[in-house]
Amino acid sequence: MNESGQLERLYQVQQLDLELDTLNSQEGEISGELKDARAQQERINNDLEDAEIALEGVDKQVRRLELDLGTTQEQISRNKSEQDKNATNAKMQSQYENVIQQLGERVSDYEESLAPLYERREALTARAGELRAEHRTLRPLLEALENADEARIQTLRGEGQERRERRAGMAGEIEGRLVKEYELIRRSKKGLGIVPFEGGRCKGCNVQLPTNVQQRAALGKLPAVKCPSCGRFLIKL
Repeated sequence: MNESGQLERLYQVQQLDLELDTLNSQEGEISGELKDARAQQERINNDLEDAEIALEGVDKQVRRLELDLGTTQEQISRNKSEQDKNATNAKMQSQYENVIQQLGERVSDYEESLAPLYERREALTARAGELRAEHRTLRPLLEALENADEARIQTLRGEGQERRERRAGMAGEIEGRLVKEYELIRRSKKGLGIVPFEGGRCKGCNVQLPTNVQQRAALGKLPAVKCPSCGRFLIKL
């Protein structure tokens, strides 16, 4: 392949590189429907986690108060039993009455504290159930969307593999040093390592090229001529 042909082939390699850039970009572009479904799943998961944490906290409070309530009720029963055994002793009867009354007041306090907790636990349990139902309803839709997106990605990767194979074949026909330098320039110049010039201007940076640069670049010989402004290789198409 002559020198001019190598630059033309390098320009074709760049076209494939740009197509690969586009495919890589498209791979990360998921559909709005999938984005919404993922966001909805995340919202459900977060809300369910919050509900379960709150429910766990309420359950702990309920268990603690129910334990205290049960203990206090046992104390009342025990005091009443002892009161019956000492029925003839008026003084002790009065003492037991006072203790039983105090314990009864404590029972009332526990029951008053438990009532709103029972309501809260019931509401949180219902909320958690609703969220689990939402999750079950969303799951088949999300799974279908994820499968479709995976198929889309595999298609893009297949297209990318085909282009990479073509690129490798083309790059193999070009002088290795030229390809390496082109790749370095392309990485530093927004994806363009070789650009045409028209009307005396570089299409990469739009700078007016000196006449001697235009003339040498038009010959298409190696070493490839670079734009004195942006440093990209120049090619006459």
